[in-house]
Amino acid sequence: MRACWIAVSLFFASLVAQAETQINIVGLFHGKAVMVINGGKPRTLSENDISPEGVKLISANSEKAVVEAEGRRRELGMGQAVSIAGPNVSSGAASVTLYADSTGHHFADGQINGMTLRFLVDTGASAIVLNSGDARYAKIDYKRGTPVSVQTANGVADAYRVVINSVKLNGLVLSQVDGLVMEGGSPSVVLLGMSALNRVEMKRDGIALTLIKKY
Repeated sequence: MRACWIAVSLFFASLVAQAETQINIVGLFHGKAVMVINGGKPRTLSENDISPEGVKLISANSEKAVVEAEGRRRELGMGQAVSIAGPNVSSGAASVTLYADSTGHHFADGQINGMTLRFLVDTGASAIVLNSGDARYAKIDYKRGTPVSVQTANGVADAYRVVINSVKLNGLVLSQVDGLVMEGGSPSVVLLGMSALNRVEMKRDGIALTLIKKY
């Protein structure tokens, strides 16, 4: 009986492990792409090849790759990563796994107030930081926030402290997160700072960084 329960446990563990396919593009060529799948070793696929994990390379050039996993297609550029949940997996899973690019940075596409933006994990930022154009795009009325002056590499800059209604990275969703909106076009991507990172558990495994929601 105990052996039976162990077998059942291993079976369900296998289902959980396969519930989400994680893909990171680490190399792009004409007709080929190098990718890390589920944290494994880099694997080179040619167009129409299918990896043992079930990831198919639809097309690739020097700028982007189109991949298919779990019956869904995604377009990824160099250094971009995506987690694709299977059809029977709830999208409410409170975690996301990101993969470092060639410079060691963790980028991800996510949403602020439902609007898609590019994020960079930045433990040196005290809050989520975005430029004023991205703030307007994400429907943040930042001028109603608290005006502050912040020190940047280029000197003192005007900014506004705000509260962001919703931040989403794949299955990880945070509500009412402190943010900082900088006047102008800097930073060029949204900095995922400590006002968000303090609310998650961060687990590193090689180039993979998993963020697990705590509250």
